[in-house]
Amino acid sequence: MKGDPRPIGIFDSGLGGLTVLRAVRERMLNEALIYFGDTARVPYGTKSAETVTRFSREIVEFLLGLDVKAVVAACNSASALAVRVLKAEYKLPIMGVIEPGARLAVAQSPSGRIGVIGTRATIASGAYERALAGLKPGSTVVAQACPLFVSLVEEGWIDRPATRLIAEEYLAPLRGRVDTLILGCTHYPLLKPLIAGLMGPDVILIDSAESCAVELGGLLDEHNLRAPDPAAGGTGAARERFYVSDAPELFARLSTRFLGRDVRDVRLVPEVAELRG
Repeated sequence: MKGDPRPIGIFDSGLGGLTVLRAVRERMLNEALIYFGDTARVPYGTKSAETVTRFSREIVEFLLGLDVKAVVAACNSASALAVRVLKAEYKLPIMGVIEPGARLAVAQSPSGRIGVIGTRATIASGAYERALAGLKPGSTVVAQACPLFVSLVEEGWIDRPATRLIAEEYLAPLRGRVDTLILGCTHYPLLKPLIAGLMGPDVILIDSAESCAVELGGLLDEHNLRAPDPAAGGTGAARERFYVSDAPELFARLSTRFLGRDVRDVRLVPEVAELRG
């Protein structure tokens, strides 16, 4: 029977990457998924490139121990600062969320005036600007760091007046200047209705989680790594496992905001939790 039943590894500094897991699950019902949230060392968005790369490498090593067939860095900071290094160091397919988001933005932007919002580390890295310039030379990119959005989402302050005031302040430099806006952090899709309302109906929003899930399917096909199809006689592998480096109970409680369902079995990984550096 053709196909590879081994799991796909997805990691993030905390909860935001669950939007990627959700998008992947919606498109790939047969795939086994392993999620690792580095909750002991969150956030990555305020850390140096060297630190984020070290943390990401440790997580990939952990996932390899679980026999994953591919890895998704479901974190814009890790994608911007570590994925290039990880691809050079490991043989299995590894992808981030920046290139897929950039490609979709270029494909959908009517005029090439593209905005990007993200954490301080993602914006400071210039990763989206480089990706967009490579895909569409001459495009105009307006980047804006929105560091408070992550905390607001994790607090569940999606519809609070304070969140709207902060969003208005962050988005003001972008309004009227872009026709497409990349949500360059996996937390930000939860604020999509608010952002869409402030940017106006003529601005296209690019969800990096959705674009990442689409390109992951192509990556699996390229390497012949799709899970067996039960309809074709395969066993299937539609299961999920969740690991964190700290506070599994809190992760389980907050994860419902990202997945729209309960996550009951969250496992603590002591050997990673001890590397809080």
